[in-house]
Amino acid sequence: MTVSTPQAPEFLYAFDRFELQPGKIVDLEINHPVKIRIKVPLIGYEMGKYIILKYPSSTRTSAYQDVLVKGNVVIARYIVEGKHGECFAFRSTIKHATQYPESFIILNYPKKIESRQLRLQQRIITHLPASLMVNSEGGEQKSIRLNGIIADISMKGCGFAFKADNTKITVNKRDVYVCIQHPSTGEIKIPARVCNSRNDQGKVSVGIKFFENDKQVTNLLEHLFIDEDML
Repeated sequence: MTVSTPQAPEFLYAFDRFELQPGKIVDLEINHPVKIRIKVPLIGYEMGKYIILKYPSSTRTSAYQDVLVKGNVVIARYIVEGKHGECFAFRSTIKHATQYPESFIILNYPKKIESRQLRLQQRIITHLPASLMVNSEGGEQKSIRLNGIIADISMKGCGFAFKADNTKITVNKRDVYVCIQHPSTGEIKIPARVCNSRNDQGKVSVGIKFFENDKQVTNLLEHLFIDEDML
């Protein structure tokens, strides 16, 4: 079995273990009798037997009663962050769909789970205090500082994480500055671009791309004792 996503490279690695924390989001695609695609949180699983998913509270099970039936084939996809960032996918069938006491989708445990790396360049895991400076979109010259950490970094970009009181807050795709305190030169501001952002129960993860040939990035990696052979 080979699972692939539209406009994406073929999945390269195969596993037989499903490893994802409850509460994480799974993208579920069902193609019969009509095509639907929904994002649902993981409730739990028993290795080799089943995977339990739950609808978001704003979605009614009855709206999909024709497709959420026993035996229908589904394709599930989910992302796990790490050095490369990986997208996992598997094909399964619906074992059962419940409406009481909660609306659950129960999938048969997959025979094979496939994966591909999302980044061309490996990132080094860090825990580096930093801030994200976001300029105001209006006419004012004010800027907003988001304090957090750089969770991983490479020559091409980094992953930035911060805590938010609001579970709906994300960072729009836009130009920003990644601000870091350098012991020799003081604060450095690296111009960058936000590529993606997601909020996981108040922890906001931001994918950031550096602009090419920025010497500040090279100097920072040298300060962190990270060389190109490690990436």
